[in-house]
Amino acid sequence: MDFTIHAATLEDCKDISRMILELAEYEKVSDQVKITQRDLEQDGFSKNPFYHGIIAEVPEQHKSKDGHTKVGYSLYFYTYSSWKGRAVYMEDLYVMPEYRGKGIGKALMSKVAQLGLTAGCTQLNFAVLDWNKPSLDFYLSQGCFDVTADLGYHCMRCEGESLEKLAQGDS
Repeated sequence: MDFTIHAATLEDCKDISRMILELAEYEKVSDQVKITQRDLEQDGFSKNPFYHGIIAEVPEQHKSKDGHTKVGYSLYFYTYSSWKGRAVYMEDLYVMPEYRGKGIGKALMSKVAQLGLTAGCTQLNFAVLDWNKPSLDFYLSQGCFDVTADLGYHCMRCEGESLEKLAQGDS
């Protein structure tokens, strides 16, 4: 199937927002999505963007049953490892269900890897749900490894009231 990968633009935020909701639905966490299209526009296309994105797009003749030509995306940002140096973190990798198995996900991930290498990164990091066997198998087939299983690291988070208390120095 013909498709192209291009850097996300401000105009892509509507489709990114749509696909974020689709991804959240697939991951059974729709209630967790709090950002809006406007947040995506501000956070990705300001003077100092918090994220970067790429879009997979198919020609008009291959548009989805709902009329979409933008059928996949990846959001990523640069980070730093105190042991390895520059790194890229892939926040999302999503392809609409009817377009899976056609090389689009691999092309998106490959592009993030290329962009990371071009920026001098030595690793690509990302998270995947433990029950998402198709994605786990795909990532392992690409030469990725499970940091939790192999190195024992756990991904931690602080948010909401706990984040506020931490910022204020409260215990």
